[in-house]
Amino acid sequence: MSTDNCATAIKVEPGHALLAHKGGFSALMILVLVGIASWIALSIDERFIYMLVYAWFGVIYGLLLQYGRFCMASAVRDLFAVGVPRMAVGMLIAVILFSLTAAAVTVSGYSTFHPHPLGWHILIGGLIFGFGIMFTGGCASGSLYKTGEGNVGSLLVVISISFSQAVFAVLGGWTNALAPASWAESAMEKGMPEELSVTDGWFDQFTAGYVWDLHGTTVAEWLNMTNVWVGAFIGNALLSAIIPSLLLVVGLYFFSYRKGYLRRHKLQHGSFNDDLRGLWSMLTSSKNTALAGLGLGVFAGAHMWATGALRDHYQIFNFGELLEKMGYTSAVSIQGTVFDPGYWYITTQEAQWGGWVLDKLGFQMTDNVFFGLENGLPNPLLNAPGMMSIGIILGAAMLALVRREFKFKLPDMEAATFAIVGGILMGIGARVGMGCNVGAFFAAVTNGDMSGWIFLFGMAAGGFVGVKLFNMYFEWKASRNDEFAL
Repeated sequence: MSTDNCATAIKVEPGHALLAHKGGFSALMILVLVGIASWIALSIDERFIYMLVYAWFGVIYGLLLQYGRFCMASAVRDLFAVGVPRMAVGMLIAVILFSLTAAAVTVSGYSTFHPHPLGWHILIGGLIFGFGIMFTGGCASGSLYKTGEGNVGSLLVVISISFSQAVFAVLGGWTNALAPASWAESAMEKGMPEELSVTDGWFDQFTAGYVWDLHGTTVAEWLNMTNVWVGAFIGNALLSAIIPSLLLVVGLYFFSYRKGYLRRHKLQHGSFNDDLRGLWSMLTSSKNTALAGLGLGVFAGAHMWATGALRDHYQIFNFGELLEKMGYTSAVSIQGTVFDPGYWYITTQEAQWGGWVLDKLGFQMTDNVFFGLENGLPNPLLNAPGMMSIGIILGAAMLALVRREFKFKLPDMEAATFAIVGGILMGIGARVGMGCNVGAFFAAVTNGDMSGWIFLFGMAAGGFVGVKLFNMYFEWKASRNDEFAL
């Protein structure tokens, strides 16, 4: 079977038969339990609908990610290791579609997006994050959906991402030497609350003394496009996302796909029409991945619209305001906020999971900018984006069960070590870069923030180095095995 077809060679069963086996029944039970949990939450307070929007869109993301085997780590690894652009193409399809839906949301007035501060940290964070995903074999979203498939190694990645971010955000002591004195001075000039010890924490000084002094903008703002329609669809969608994505698709075709396509079809040189057919062949080489990209693009925009509409309905800017009105004041930060991006985002809510556990174990986790001032430390049951991540796991589990692809997979010691080390690197990279493959790249470029392409470049460069080092490692390992065999 050719590589073009193997990714889509999935046994198709009649609709009524999909739920007839044990896995299908288990998937139905998960769906029922999610429905019951939603009903209980709404019966406690109808305002929990805001959190449930995150949860149910998470389920949809999980279904789509598992259906298309959609993973940025796979895209980077496949491209650099074996020259297969399938996953990268699917990712770019998602970027194009999300940019259009995001533009529509912007025009509607319900956009929740804010551009990232532009600085060197985005490139450095992308490099570290991209290098880390080569250890784990899964990006931030990929690790979640693979956890839903029963992959314990991916669960270790999620856990290590959570705790590495939490620890990194509160490190003090010797790490202060890593921060220039100007960062500490700039942080103190901002009149920080007395509860925060911003001069005793590298990440606090980095955030308040460096990142806050930077400026972020969208293409529409940069070009001074005052007409909202023109700014959203021409500036933010066309110029920031669609044209760069199409250029990358064409580049992937000529550098990674064209030669093999012409050889398979016995075309020595190839005409313009041949290249058009080859480009279409590349786009449709994995229908599952392409369809997942289309779905992610559409639903990511719908998610942004839904949270924006609910913010308008409840007259709030942040979910922390609703939590305080419902009496959950201990969950919010000093300024009454919690992490609430309003769209598809990973890693920060996982940092909150790790921070919440460490806080319950007695560690001081709230005397800092990251948790204490900005994101809060809500109970995981009150963490709206956290519910989205749980939804991704559950959605992926449901589809994996239906497709008979769910299986508990225990990693060996080597794989477990790689998962933990890679997760730590991904966590550090996500905090330095202020996001991951979803928040710092996917959600950024689709909303007109060109900093996302910088993060992608860094991530690709880190992934390239990771692929080369892993090839060297496995070649060395194979040579050692050959020596022992002799």
